[in-house]
Amino acid sequence: MAIVYPYGENIYINQTNVCTNACVFCIRRGNSGLDGYNLWLAEEPSAEDILQALRKNEIQGEAVFCGFGEPMVRLDRLLTVARGLKERGWWVRINTNGHADLIHGYETVPRLEGLVDAINVSLNAQDGKTYQRLCNPLFADRAYPVLLDFARKVREYVPEVILSVVNYPGVDVQACREIADKMGTEFRLR
Repeated sequence: MAIVYPYGENIYINQTNVCTNACVFCIRRGNSGLDGYNLWLAEEPSAEDILQALRKNEIQGEAVFCGFGEPMVRLDRLLTVARGLKERGWWVRINTNGHADLIHGYETVPRLEGLVDAINVSLNAQDGKTYQRLCNPLFADRAYPVLLDFARKVREYVPEVILSVVNYPGVDVQACREIADKMGTEFRLR
């Protein structure tokens, strides 16, 4: 089981397998991991476990919170690790589905200030109906509006915000690109 794993020029942090979506295109469906790394965790690591694993994998690039679950489910652990990374000069990115405010019941984005350099919010659909069909969110029809609100708010606290979509049947890539343009965020097609 991989807590941290190198991928490309970056190091990825796999801190949970819990996710509030069950996307039809998710790599978790029928796979045990990525690039030879088993990402199914027998148990979730502590912040110290993650920081210790990172000390063994010092590479140039960025540290990315992205594994087989939604990293912001474990927000306090993520922030502890991010603080440790920033103290050591790392560039920190989070890949998220944008549901953190629903998960925790409060506005989470101010807590990211100064600890996160970039955040990639998985938009994955041009509207709520398509999002529900493709992402099967635990929060049903509340998920998509909260995701959009999260993406708008996080721009105040995180320097680089990216909205991304998976190129999948039913996803109107151009409409998603226009949403990102209107919000003033970057757009990434995965």
